[in-house]
Amino acid sequence: MSFIADKQTLDDLGLLGRFRPHSVFNLFNKVHTAGGGRLLEEMFHQPLTDAAAINKRSFIFRYFQAQKITFPFRHESFRFVENYLGAGAAGNIVTAAAGMLRKKMMGTLLKDDQYGQLQSGLTATIEALHALKDLLKPLDIELLQPAVEVLADKRLAWLEKERGAKELGVMKAAKYDQLLRNTLRREMEILLDTIYQLDVYIAVSSVAREKNLSYARALPAEKNVFSTTALTHPGLSNAVANPLSLDEQENVIFLTGANMAGKSTLMKSFGIAVYMAHMGFPLAAKDMTFSVRDGLYSSINVPDNLNMGYSHFYAEVLRVKRVAEEVSSGKNMIVIFDELFKGTNVKDAYDATLAITAAFSKYRNCFFIISTHIIEAGDALREQCGNIRFSYLPTVMDGNIPRYPYMLTPGITSDRQGMIIIENEKIIELLAS
Repeated sequence: MSFIADKQTLDDLGLLGRFRPHSVFNLFNKVHTAGGGRLLEEMFHQPLTDAAAINKRSFIFRYFQAQKITFPFRHESFRFVENYLGAGAAGNIVTAAAGMLRKKMMGTLLKDDQYGQLQSGLTATIEALHALKDLLKPLDIELLQPAVEVLADKRLAWLEKERGAKELGVMKAAKYDQLLRNTLRREMEILLDTIYQLDVYIAVSSVAREKNLSYARALPAEKNVFSTTALTHPGLSNAVANPLSLDEQENVIFLTGANMAGKSTLMKSFGIAVYMAHMGFPLAAKDMTFSVRDGLYSSINVPDNLNMGYSHFYAEVLRVKRVAEEVSSGKNMIVIFDELFKGTNVKDAYDATLAITAAFSKYRNCFFIISTHIIEAGDALREQCGNIRFSYLPTVMDGNIPRYPYMLTPGITSDRQGMIIIENEKIIELLAS
């Protein structure tokens, strides 16, 4: 079963996007090969839903983080190897030799570069196999065993004597070419896959070491817990860390606080940590333990849809309906709602926030963080529901200047500094002049 996270959620959390400079993907996209880039994208698009598989991948990242090794290949040089091994070769040594001679003659007579390109690809591949062999020597991990066995194959014993060769004779080149791209084609695919995996694991673990990221421990779904002692956003430096936990007894966090107090950032940090944890990746949450979920939905930046004739409020309603369908179907979901029903009047928003939060809270197998400016709904929910944790992000006033500690605090905010901020900016005075 695939982990559920739709485009709205991925966009809300800024998870994907090779060409989005501040996406979480780009934070880790330090790979050096095209194949490594494809594998990294695949991992980002396909979070895992098996606790054992998640923990196994986290173990591998930890292993490479401890090794502190450098990936020996670079994109431009390794491109020759990928192109060379990706092309087909003659079926036997006779046709391979004939083809090689023909390419060499064409290169001499017609200035055709096929022979030179083949030689460059072959010699680059020989050097790449040596580099891979050197890289694997000090490493002892099950992931690499298939590649170790391929490189130990007696049919590759000639590699050592050809190390450093700039060009090979026609017959020798034909023999090696037919061996690598035909006889051992499957084995070369194993080595390429290993190089791509090494590219990803070394790149990601290097980012984890540089940014002091941590790893989560995955538990089976029935444990139904989430806990971290220090949650931050991976894209922020010197961020304030907050502890955060959820379980069956308190499966809803009702979050309040002023604008700019940090509610959206906290919820995005939580969503990113959940998603990255299901990938088995390093994350900005220390001592994190979590039960595997079926998926993650967020409603942070819900757009209207002018083409469909949807107002912002109706788009919010449809979003809540989509989440309700998943939750009521029995799936173990994590749900993030930032300011429910901000597209309607205060009275309707109060009634809807109260009713929807109370209804969702009954699904103890799911976890929710719901933020709102309608703090009065919190007082009513306290009387109705015993499984909601009320938390807020405070505003501290230094005279007329608001300061935001970004520390999650038990309770419901009483902060109402909106008019103070407006007065500080002298908007009314500007309009009165």
